[in-house]
Amino acid sequence: MNEMLKAILLFAVGLVCLIKGGDWFVDGSVGIARRFHLPELLIGATVVSIGTTLPEVMVSTTAAFQNNGSIAYGNAIGSVICNTALIAAITVAVKPGSVNRKTLRTPVLFFFLAAVFYAGVAYITGYFSRTVGIILLVMFVVYMLITVWQMKRQPDSDGDDGNEDEKPRPLWLLIVLLIIGAVLIALGARLLVDNGTYIATALGVPQTVIALTFVALGTSLPELVTAITSLAKGHGALSLGNVIGANLFNLVLVSGMAITVNPFEIPVGVQIAGHNASLVMDIPVMFAVMLILTVPSIIKGKLSRWQGITLLCIYAAFCAVQFVMPLLVK
Repeated sequence: MNEMLKAILLFAVGLVCLIKGGDWFVDGSVGIARRFHLPELLIGATVVSIGTTLPEVMVSTTAAFQNNGSIAYGNAIGSVICNTALIAAITVAVKPGSVNRKTLRTPVLFFFLAAVFYAGVAYITGYFSRTVGIILLVMFVVYMLITVWQMKRQPDSDGDDGNEDEKPRPLWLLIVLLIIGAVLIALGARLLVDNGTYIATALGVPQTVIALTFVALGTSLPELVTAITSLAKGHGALSLGNVIGANLFNLVLVSGMAITVNPFEIPVGVQIAGHNASLVMDIPVMFAVMLILTVPSIIKGKLSRWQGITLLCIYAAFCAVQFVMPLLVK
């Protein structure tokens, strides 16, 4: 009982760290974007995404070191689904708006290239070798180089909802806010994941389900906090860029690091009609939610509330199925 109370207390401390860290992280990143006249969506898809993806990097790499491929694999796919169908969905459902199609194309294109490669390896070989991990990391480096090049040549075209008369903060202070915010986000997410997983395990939830839902949600909390904070501060483009960038980084950086450290086979948990549930449901859902979020946005140049509501319904159904399937096959 004492251990459970301790886990609940640390879980609460982690939540506080996430909230305050998200506030400072958004302030720092938006301040830097304004200072150098950079598009908020690009800042969200690079600097902010790296910071909010730190929990996934730490959790998946640690799991790989411990020969726990199910956590590393499930966390990456589950985080993409969570980021898109919960976090982006909340942003879109609450405050749909216009998007810069030109700025959105690069991260979306790289995501689907990485996703097709990742899924191809999963379906064809079922084994993620060190070579696959290195290729994913190379994709990450190429994406960052191209995006930085775009930042240098593209002026801020996302608009600025902030107060133009507000005195800009010193650059050093913005960087300090960015770093401290990232540290608090990473610390808070770690406390939530460790103690939340302990609570879930104590209640008898299967590990594969924990990875795809609870751990994925826990490590995606920085994106959720950043999205809510961005909405509250009127920076929807930053939130959308953060989610899309974080999804890409979950495949090329998080998975790339985990696979390079310790290659692993696709874990076989629950099966559907004699097939691995991950191949039948998880990967297809990952593609489906990203297509629903990005394709209409790129075609129309704006987000619609129906996208957010549809994605939220998909996420609720996905989580429900994940928890019900293990009970049905017992």
